[in-house]
Amino acid sequence: MNIQKAGVESLDLLARMNKELREDEQIDNYMTDGEIVERMRGFLNENSGYAVYLFIEAGETAGYALINLNEEPLYIRQFFIRRESRRKGYGSEGIRLLKETMNTGSFDLEVLVWNTAAIEFYRSVGFKDRLIRMRME
Repeated sequence: MNIQKAGVESLDLLARMNKELREDEQIDNYMTDGEIVERMRGFLNENSGYAVYLFIEAGETAGYALINLNEEPLYIRQFFIRRESRRKGYGSEGIRLLKETMNTGSFDLEVLVWNTAAIEFYRSVGFKDRLIRMRME
């Protein structure tokens, strides 16, 4: 697998993957498809402070990562492996490639507490529990 920086030419693909990510996370703030496209377009803007990386395996996009470059340590805002690409080691390899590409061994990220599959995955690749963020509604 290799990693490449995404550009605006990947916008539609990124929006589709982000929609799947939001479904998998059971995220509680609804966005239309158009809103997702515009949000991803904003992240692709070179002045946004973000970088988007695609994970490519055998010429196909297996997933992506959205990194906030203004955080220290770097913050993984979104990490997604496509459903048909899961259970093949691409997630672990994606994290390894991110560490190599970003020249760091340290990342932060947040996971919704009900997303137990993601929590288990992140722990399996070396992330450690650090905080609990709570909300009253």
